[in-house]
Amino acid sequence: MNAPLPSESLAAGLPLAPHPPVSEPVIRIEGLSKTFSDAAGPVLDDVSLQIARGDIYGVIGRSGAGKSTLVRCINRLERPSGGRVVVSGHETSRLEGRALRTARRDIGMIFQHFNLLSSRTVAGNVALPLEVARVPKAERGPRIAALLELVGLADKAQAYPSELSGGQKQRVGIARALATAPSVLLCDEATSALDPETTQQILALLRDINRRLGLTVVLVTHEMEVVRDIASHVAVLERGRLVEEGATFDVLAFPKSPVARSFLAGIVAHELPPEIQATLSPEPQADSDPVIRIVFTGAAANEPIVADLVGRFGLRPNILHGRIDQVAGRPLGVLTLVAGDGGDGRLAAALAHLARLGLHAEVIGHALRPALARRHGGPR
Repeated sequence: MNAPLPSESLAAGLPLAPHPPVSEPVIRIEGLSKTFSDAAGPVLDDVSLQIARGDIYGVIGRSGAGKSTLVRCINRLERPSGGRVVVSGHETSRLEGRALRTARRDIGMIFQHFNLLSSRTVAGNVALPLEVARVPKAERGPRIAALLELVGLADKAQAYPSELSGGQKQRVGIARALATAPSVLLCDEATSALDPETTQQILALLRDINRRLGLTVVLVTHEMEVVRDIASHVAVLERGRLVEEGATFDVLAFPKSPVARSFLAGIVAHELPPEIQATLSPEPQADSDPVIRIVFTGAAANEPIVADLVGRFGLRPNILHGRIDQVAGRPLGVLTLVAGDGGDGRLAAALAHLARLGLHAEVIGHALRPALARRHGGPR
Protein backbone atom coordinates (compact mmCIF):
# COMPACT_ATOMS: atom_id res chain seq x y z
CA MET A 1 0.00 0.00 0.00
CA ASN A 2 1.48 3.36 -1.03
CA ALA A 3 1.69 6.07 1.61
CA PRO A 4 -0.90 8.80 0.98
CA LEU A 5 0.32 12.30 0.33
CA PRO A 6 -0.03 14.63 3.35
CA SER A 7 -2.58 16.73 1.49
CA GLU A 8 -4.77 13.71 0.74
CA SER A 9 -7.35 12.28 3.11
CA LEU A 10 -5.73 10.00 5.66
CA ALA A 11 -8.98 8.13 6.24
CA ALA A 12 -8.52 5.41 3.63
CA GLY A 13 -9.11 1.94 5.00
CA LEU A 14 -10.32 2.93 8.47
CA PRO A 15 -13.77 1.85 9.73
CA LEU A 16 -15.10 5.36 10.29
CA ALA A 17 -18.74 6.37 10.33
CA PRO A 18 -19.94 8.39 7.32
CA HIS A 19 -19.80 12.14 7.70
CA PRO A 20 -23.07 14.07 8.07
CA PRO A 21 -24.08 16.46 5.26
CA VAL A 22 -21.90 19.57 4.98
CA SER A 23 -24.87 21.76 5.94
CA GLU A 24 -25.09 20.01 9.31
CA PRO A 25 -22.81 21.21 12.15
CA VAL A 26 -20.11 18.64 12.82
CA ILE A 27 -20.56 19.23 16.59
CA ARG A 28 -23.89 20.09 18.18
CA ILE A 29 -24.12 20.69 21.92
CA GLU A 30 -27.57 21.15 23.45
CA GLY A 31 -28.21 22.13 27.07
CA LEU A 32 -25.00 20.48 28.27
CA SER A 33 -24.45 20.31 32.02
CA LYS A 34 -21.87 18.59 34.18
CA THR A 35 -21.76 18.36 37.96
CA PHE A 36 -19.04 16.51 39.85
CA SER A 37 -20.52 17.19 43.31
CA ASP A 38 -23.74 18.82 44.47
CA ALA A 39 -21.83 20.90 47.01
CA ALA A 40 -19.57 22.44 44.35
CA GLY A 41 -22.39 23.12 41.91
CA PRO A 42 -22.33 22.68 38.13
CA VAL A 43 -19.04 22.88 36.23
CA LEU A 44 -21.06 23.27 33.02
CA ASP A 45 -24.51 24.83 33.15
CA ASP A 46 -26.89 24.60 30.17
CA VAL A 47 -24.27 25.16 27.45
CA SER A 48 -25.53 25.07 23.86
CA LEU A 49 -23.48 25.74 20.72
CA GLN A 50 -22.88 24.49 17.19
CA ILE A 51 -19.56 24.08 15.41
CA ALA A 52 -19.49 23.99 11.62
CA ARG A 53 -17.37 21.58 9.62
CA GLY A 54 -13.95 23.05 8.85
CA ASP A 55 -14.03 25.71 11.58
CA ILE A 56 -11.20 26.46 13.95
CA TYR A 57 -13.32 27.07 17.03
CA GLY A 58 -11.84 28.62 20.17
CA VAL A 59 -13.22 28.04 23.67
CA ILE A 60 -11.88 30.60 26.13
CA GLY A 61 -12.42 31.52 29.76
CA ARG A 62 -10.66 31.94 33.05
CA SER A 63 -9.32 29.03 35.05
CA GLY A 64 -12.26 27.00 36.35
CA ALA A 65 -14.68 28.28 33.69
CA GLY A 66 -15.37 24.73 32.45
CA LYS A 67 -13.34 24.77 29.22
CA SER A 68 -11.54 21.45 29.64
CA THR A 69 -14.67 19.76 30.98
CA LEU A 70 -16.55 20.89 27.87
CA VAL A 71 -14.00 19.39 25.51
CA ARG A 72 -13.85 16.18 27.55
CA CYS A 73 -17.62 15.87 27.28
CA ILE A 74 -17.36 16.14 23.49
CA ASN A 75 -15.28 12.94 23.25
CA ARG A 76 -16.96 11.39 26.31
CA LEU A 77 -13.90 11.29 28.53
CA GLU A 78 -16.46 12.84 30.88
CA ARG A 79 -20.07 11.72 30.97
CA PRO A 80 -22.45 14.72 30.85
CA SER A 81 -24.90 15.11 33.71
CA GLY A 82 -27.50 16.44 31.28
CA GLY A 83 -28.01 17.59 27.71
CA ARG A 84 -26.80 16.15 24.40
CA VAL A 85 -23.52 16.11 22.48
CA VAL A 86 -23.64 15.04 18.82
CA VAL A 87 -20.39 14.62 16.86
CA SER A 88 -20.43 13.70 13.17
CA GLY A 89 -23.99 12.46 13.51
CA HIS A 90 -23.35 10.32 16.61
CA GLU A 91 -24.77 11.26 19.99
CA THR A 92 -21.59 10.58 21.94
CA SER A 93 -23.26 11.56 25.20
CA ARG A 94 -25.33 8.36 25.04
CA LEU A 95 -22.92 5.88 23.45
CA GLU A 96 -21.28 3.04 25.34
CA GLY A 97 -18.81 0.24 24.68
CA ARG A 98 -17.88 -0.58 21.11
CA ALA A 99 -20.13 2.12 19.63
CA LEU A 100 -18.36 4.78 21.72
CA ARG A 101 -14.91 3.45 20.81
CA THR A 102 -15.81 3.55 17.12
CA ALA A 103 -17.17 7.10 17.38
CA ARG A 104 -14.01 8.25 19.17
CA ARG A 105 -11.91 7.31 16.15
CA ASP A 106 -13.46 10.33 14.47
CA ILE A 107 -12.31 12.59 17.33
CA GLY A 108 -8.58 13.21 17.78
CA MET A 109 -7.23 14.96 20.88
CA ILE A 110 -3.97 16.66 21.81
CA PHE A 111 -3.01 17.66 25.35
CA GLN A 112 -1.08 20.39 27.12
CA HIS A 113 1.60 18.02 28.43
CA PHE A 114 1.84 15.79 25.32
CA ASN A 115 1.09 12.47 27.14
CA LEU A 116 3.65 10.53 25.10
CA LEU A 117 4.86 7.08 26.15
CA SER A 118 8.53 7.43 27.07
CA SER A 119 9.23 3.75 26.31
CA ARG A 120 8.06 4.10 22.69
CA THR A 121 9.72 5.81 19.78
CA VAL A 122 8.04 8.62 17.89
CA ALA A 123 6.73 6.10 15.36
CA GLY A 124 5.60 3.83 18.18
CA ASN A 125 3.62 6.62 19.82
CA VAL A 126 1.88 7.44 16.55
CA ALA A 127 1.19 3.73 15.99
CA LEU A 128 -0.65 3.31 19.30
CA PRO A 129 -4.14 4.46 18.19
CA LEU A 130 -3.77 2.42 15.01
CA GLU A 131 -3.07 -0.66 17.11
CA VAL A 132 -6.10 0.07 19.30
CA ALA A 133 -8.23 0.49 16.16
CA ARG A 134 -6.84 -2.84 14.87
CA VAL A 135 -5.56 -1.35 11.64
CA PRO A 136 -3.65 -4.10 9.77
CA LYS A 137 0.07 -3.96 10.49
CA ALA A 138 0.91 -3.64 6.80
CA GLU A 139 -1.04 -0.37 6.63
CA ARG A 140 0.45 1.22 9.74
CA GLY A 141 3.94 1.96 8.43
CA PRO A 142 2.83 3.99 5.38
CA ARG A 143 0.24 5.81 7.50
CA ILE A 144 2.79 6.70 10.20
CA ALA A 145 5.30 7.88 7.59
CA ALA A 146 2.69 10.15 5.98
CA LEU A 147 1.69 11.61 9.34
CA LEU A 148 5.27 12.32 10.41
CA GLU A 149 5.88 13.98 7.05
CA LEU A 150 2.77 16.09 7.60
CA VAL A 151 3.97 17.39 10.98
CA GLY A 152 7.58 17.86 9.89
CA LEU A 153 9.14 14.97 11.83
CA ALA A 154 9.96 12.48 9.08
CA ASP A 155 13.55 12.26 10.37
CA LYS A 156 12.52 11.60 13.99
CA ALA A 157 10.61 8.32 13.58
CA GLN A 158 13.09 6.31 15.68
CA ALA A 159 13.78 9.01 18.28
CA TYR A 160 12.39 8.78 21.82
CA PRO A 161 10.38 11.53 23.56
CA SER A 162 13.32 12.34 25.85
CA GLU A 163 15.31 13.35 22.76
CA LEU A 164 12.71 15.85 21.54
CA SER A 165 11.99 19.50 22.27
CA GLY A 166 8.60 20.59 23.59
CA GLY A 167 7.47 21.68 20.15
CA GLN A 168 8.55 18.37 18.62
CA LYS A 169 6.68 16.44 21.32
CA GLN A 170 3.52 18.38 20.53
CA ARG A 171 3.98 17.60 16.83
CA VAL A 172 4.11 13.91 17.75
CA GLY A 173 0.93 14.42 19.75
CA ILE A 174 -0.73 15.98 16.70
CA ALA A 175 0.38 13.13 14.44
CA ARG A 176 -0.92 10.59 16.95
CA ALA A 177 -4.25 12.42 17.18
CA LEU A 178 -4.57 12.28 13.38
CA ALA A 179 -3.70 8.59 13.10
CA THR A 180 -7.30 7.36 12.84
CA ALA A 181 -8.17 10.06 10.28
CA PRO A 182 -10.61 12.00 12.49
CA SER A 183 -12.81 14.79 11.21
CA VAL A 184 -12.56 16.62 14.56
CA LEU A 185 -9.38 17.56 16.45
CA LEU A 186 -9.74 18.65 20.09
CA CYS A 187 -6.86 20.71 21.52
CA ASP A 188 -6.85 21.12 25.31
CA GLU A 189 -4.41 23.97 26.10
CA ALA A 190 -2.18 22.59 23.36
CA THR A 191 0.26 25.54 23.39
CA SER A 192 0.29 26.46 27.08
CA ALA A 193 3.52 24.57 27.80
CA LEU A 194 5.36 26.08 24.82
CA ASP A 195 7.41 29.23 24.37
CA PRO A 196 5.96 32.01 22.13
CA GLU A 197 8.01 31.12 19.04
CA THR A 198 7.12 27.42 19.26
CA THR A 199 3.49 28.34 19.90
CA GLN A 200 3.39 30.22 16.59
CA GLN A 201 4.90 27.21 14.81
CA ILE A 202 2.29 24.85 16.26
CA LEU A 203 -0.52 27.27 15.37
CA ALA A 204 0.80 27.48 11.80
CA LEU A 205 0.79 23.68 11.66
CA LEU A 206 -2.80 23.48 12.93
CA ARG A 207 -3.90 26.08 10.35
CA ASP A 208 -2.21 24.07 7.61
CA ILE A 209 -3.83 20.81 8.74
CA ASN A 210 -7.21 22.53 8.94
CA ARG A 211 -6.80 23.86 5.40
CA ARG A 212 -5.35 20.75 3.75
CA LEU A 213 -7.39 18.05 5.45
CA GLY A 214 -10.63 19.98 6.06
CA LEU A 215 -10.32 19.14 9.75
CA THR A 216 -12.56 20.81 12.33
CA VAL A 217 -10.40 22.07 15.22
CA VAL A 218 -11.75 22.87 18.69
CA LEU A 219 -9.14 24.82 20.62
CA VAL A 220 -9.48 25.22 24.40
CA THR A 221 -7.19 27.94 25.70
CA HIS A 222 -6.78 30.80 28.14
CA GLU A 223 -4.27 32.48 25.79
CA MET A 224 -6.12 35.28 24.02
CA GLU A 225 -3.39 35.70 21.42
CA VAL A 226 -3.98 32.11 20.28
CA VAL A 227 -7.67 32.80 19.67
CA ARG A 228 -6.88 36.05 17.88
CA ASP A 229 -4.33 34.39 15.62
CA ILE A 230 -6.11 31.20 14.60
CA ALA A 231 -9.79 30.86 15.57
CA SER A 232 -12.59 31.58 13.10
CA HIS A 233 -15.23 31.41 15.86
CA VAL A 234 -15.05 31.65 19.63
CA ALA A 235 -17.12 30.86 22.71
CA VAL A 236 -16.56 32.57 26.07
CA LEU A 237 -17.28 30.56 29.22
CA GLU A 238 -17.64 31.96 32.71
CA ARG A 239 -18.39 29.76 35.73
CA GLY A 240 -19.72 27.02 33.51
CA ARG A 241 -22.07 29.19 31.47
CA LEU A 242 -21.77 30.33 27.87
CA VAL A 243 -21.74 34.14 28.06
CA GLU A 244 -20.81 34.96 24.47
CA GLU A 245 -20.35 33.17 21.15
CA GLY A 246 -19.81 34.09 17.51
CA ALA A 247 -17.26 34.91 14.81
CA THR A 248 -13.94 35.74 16.47
CA PHE A 249 -13.67 39.17 14.86
CA ASP A 250 -17.18 40.14 15.96
CA VAL A 251 -16.69 38.95 19.54
CA LEU A 252 -13.36 40.74 19.85
CA ALA A 253 -14.61 43.91 18.17
CA PHE A 254 -17.96 44.17 19.96
CA PRO A 255 -18.02 42.05 23.14
CA LYS A 256 -21.50 42.16 24.66
CA SER A 257 -20.76 41.01 28.19
CA PRO A 258 -18.59 42.62 30.89
CA VAL A 259 -16.90 39.25 31.34
CA ALA A 260 -15.82 39.14 27.70
CA ARG A 261 -14.66 42.78 27.70
CA SER A 262 -12.57 42.19 30.81
CA PHE A 263 -11.16 38.87 29.64
CA LEU A 264 -10.23 40.23 26.21
CA ALA A 265 -8.56 43.36 27.61
CA GLY A 266 -5.11 41.90 27.01
CA ILE A 267 -5.51 42.02 23.24
CA VAL A 268 -8.30 44.54 22.62
CA ALA A 269 -8.39 47.80 24.58
CA HIS A 270 -12.12 47.86 25.35
CA GLU A 271 -11.52 48.42 29.06
CA LEU A 272 -9.60 51.41 30.39
CA PRO A 273 -6.85 50.82 32.96
CA PRO A 274 -8.21 51.33 36.50
CA GLU A 275 -6.15 54.46 37.12
CA ILE A 276 -7.73 56.11 34.07
CA GLN A 277 -11.22 54.77 34.76
CA ALA A 278 -11.03 56.36 38.22
CA THR A 279 -10.84 59.82 36.63
CA LEU A 280 -14.17 59.41 34.80
CA SER A 281 -17.69 60.33 35.81
CA PRO A 282 -20.70 58.46 34.38
CA GLU A 283 -22.70 61.67 34.01
CA PRO A 284 -21.68 65.02 32.45
CA GLN A 285 -20.67 67.78 34.82
CA ALA A 286 -19.82 71.43 34.40
CA ASP A 287 -16.09 70.74 34.52
CA SER A 288 -16.00 67.59 32.39
CA ASP A 289 -15.51 66.57 28.76
CA PRO A 290 -17.05 63.54 27.03
CA VAL A 291 -14.92 60.43 26.61
CA ILE A 292 -15.38 58.56 23.32
CA ARG A 293 -14.47 54.95 22.57
CA ILE A 294 -13.97 54.29 18.86
CA VAL A 295 -13.76 50.76 17.42
CA PHE A 296 -11.80 50.64 14.16
CA THR A 297 -12.54 47.82 11.72
CA GLY A 298 -11.70 47.14 8.09
CA ALA A 299 -10.37 49.81 5.76
CA ALA A 300 -11.60 52.58 8.10
CA ALA A 301 -8.84 51.56 10.54
CA ASN A 302 -6.43 53.41 8.24
CA GLU A 303 -8.39 56.69 8.18
CA PRO A 304 -6.85 59.80 9.87
CA ILE A 305 -9.57 59.88 12.51
CA VAL A 306 -7.90 62.12 15.08
CA ALA A 307 -6.90 64.65 12.41
CA ASP A 308 -10.51 64.72 11.21
CA LEU A 309 -11.81 65.43 14.71
CA VAL A 310 -9.43 68.39 14.97
CA GLY A 311 -9.62 69.80 11.46
CA ARG A 312 -13.27 69.19 10.58
CA PHE A 313 -15.01 69.53 13.93
CA GLY A 314 -12.72 71.74 16.03
CA LEU A 315 -12.35 69.17 18.81
CA ARG A 316 -9.20 68.91 20.91
CA PRO A 317 -8.92 65.14 21.46
CA ASN A 318 -6.75 63.85 24.26
CA ILE A 319 -5.89 60.17 23.72
CA LEU A 320 -6.30 58.10 26.87
CA HIS A 321 -5.80 54.54 25.68
CA GLY A 322 -5.72 52.41 22.54
CA ARG A 323 -4.16 49.78 20.32
CA ILE A 324 -4.58 48.15 16.89
CA ASP A 325 -4.22 44.40 16.23
CA GLN A 326 -4.77 42.01 13.36
CA VAL A 327 -7.66 39.57 13.89
CA ALA A 328 -8.32 36.94 11.21
CA GLY A 329 -6.26 39.05 8.81
CA ARG A 330 -8.32 42.18 9.43
CA PRO A 331 -7.27 45.28 11.39
CA LEU A 332 -9.12 45.81 14.67
CA GLY A 333 -8.37 48.75 16.90
CA VAL A 334 -9.91 50.49 19.89
CA LEU A 335 -9.10 54.10 20.70
CA THR A 336 -10.40 55.93 23.76
CA LEU A 337 -10.06 59.71 23.83
CA VAL A 338 -11.39 62.80 25.56
CA ALA A 339 -13.30 65.02 23.11
CA GLY A 340 -12.08 68.29 24.57
CA ASP A 341 -13.79 71.60 23.69
CA GLY A 342 -16.59 69.82 21.83
CA GLY A 343 -20.00 71.41 22.16
CA ASP A 344 -23.01 69.13 21.88
CA GLY A 345 -23.51 70.01 18.22
CA ARG A 346 -19.91 69.42 17.22
CA LEU A 347 -19.70 66.17 19.13
CA ALA A 348 -22.93 64.87 17.57
CA ALA A 349 -21.64 65.78 14.10
CA ALA A 350 -18.31 64.05 14.81
CA LEU A 351 -20.05 60.86 15.97
CA ALA A 352 -22.24 60.89 12.85
CA HIS A 353 -19.12 61.30 10.69
CA LEU A 354 -17.46 58.31 12.36
CA ALA A 355 -20.60 56.24 11.80
CA ARG A 356 -20.57 57.12 8.09
CA LEU A 357 -17.00 55.81 7.93
CA GLY A 358 -18.23 52.49 9.32
CA LEU A 359 -16.72 53.01 12.76
CA HIS A 360 -18.47 52.30 16.02
CA ALA A 361 -18.19 55.26 18.41
CA GLU A 362 -19.89 55.85 21.73
CA VAL A 363 -19.60 58.10 24.75
CA ILE A 364 -18.51 55.93 27.69
CA GLY A 365 -18.16 58.60 30.37
CA HIS A 366 -16.93 62.07 31.14
CA ALA A 367 -13.44 63.14 32.15
CA LEU A 368 -13.24 65.48 35.08
CA ARG A 369 -10.80 68.21 34.15
CA PRO A 370 -9.09 68.59 37.57
CA ALA A 371 -8.50 64.83 37.78
CA LEU A 372 -7.22 64.76 34.25
CA ALA A 373 -4.96 67.74 35.00
CA ARG A 374 -3.48 65.90 37.98
CA ARG A 375 -2.85 62.87 35.80
CA HIS A 376 -0.94 64.97 33.27
CA GLY A 377 0.89 67.01 35.89
CA GLY A 378 -0.72 70.42 35.40
CA PRO A 379 -3.81 72.39 34.29
CA ARG A 380 -5.28 71.92 30.84
